[in-house]
Amino acid sequence: MKHVIESQQFDKETLIEIFNKAEELRTASSNILTGKVLATLFYEPSTRTRLSFESAMLKLGGDVIGTENASEFSSAVKGESLQDTIRIVSSYVDVIVLRHFETGSAKVASEVSSVPVINAGDGSGQHPTQAILDLYTIWREQGGLDNLTILMVGDLKYGRTVSSLCYLLGKFKDNKIIFISPSNLKIKSGIKEYLEKHDTNFEESSELNPHLQIADVIYLTRIQKERMSEEEYNNAKGLYGINQDNFHLLKESARLMHPLPHIEEICLPLAVEGSDKRVAYFRQAENGLYVRMALLLRLLSSS
Repeated sequence: MKHVIESQQFDKETLIEIFNKAEELRTASSNILTGKVLATLFYEPSTRTRLSFESAMLKLGGDVIGTENASEFSSAVKGESLQDTIRIVSSYVDVIVLRHFETGSAKVASEVSSVPVINAGDGSGQHPTQAILDLYTIWREQGGLDNLTILMVGDLKYGRTVSSLCYLLGKFKDNKIIFISPSNLKIKSGIKEYLEKHDTNFEESSELNPHLQIADVIYLTRIQKERMSEEEYNNAKGLYGINQDNFHLLKESARLMHPLPHIEEICLPLAVEGSDKRVAYFRQAENGLYVRMALLLRLLSSS
């Protein structure tokens, strides 16, 4: 593995290896990456992805440089191309974590970089490390990755985390995915074609509550306001959510997940968020640290 660009590049065996390494790293870290440097090059805002990658590198003994707003505080302001930026940065570091507003930018970066590039989100394209930590969370919470019913809810058109996770779920057996979204934010046809090719059952719906009682995983997403027109956003916001009126519909073994940040789509009391085991999204975010540690070890060991 030279780069992490898309979810499709991971097979089942590699995913389980990453999960097992993440489990080890929860209790036994090391300074194995001492002397290595990671660059976080973020052209879009981030909290969890950027900080978890930086923390992962530091916990493994490495160092971190970078910028959280490369669109304004890098030579991009002067008109420098992404390719030139990557050529330069890759001569300074051992691995680059890139978030960019253009779909396909991570692949472009990987073609000119002399070090591994990790896609931390490219427009409405993919977010593979988020998908891996999401899958890891399901694996830990449900004890496996087969025979599950997963609700994907919200912005399925622009939400890159949903697309990336679907590519991974399609590698496992007898899962059923129910896509729930406004009519203007349905899942992309390419994702449906992929699931059909991999014999993964799915259906589309505009109703949330009727499906909550059968779901093993409810994967909520926010409406991506920054990627659509104001009219499109106003037609979609507030249509789906989990709150005190429908949270009780979730079965005891179900898990509520969200890539975060959540806005109006989750409204639960702090006491419920802190004590009800069905609320998994904060554990999900924490899992990102260990998954990204495992990925960094794998990439930098290979390099």
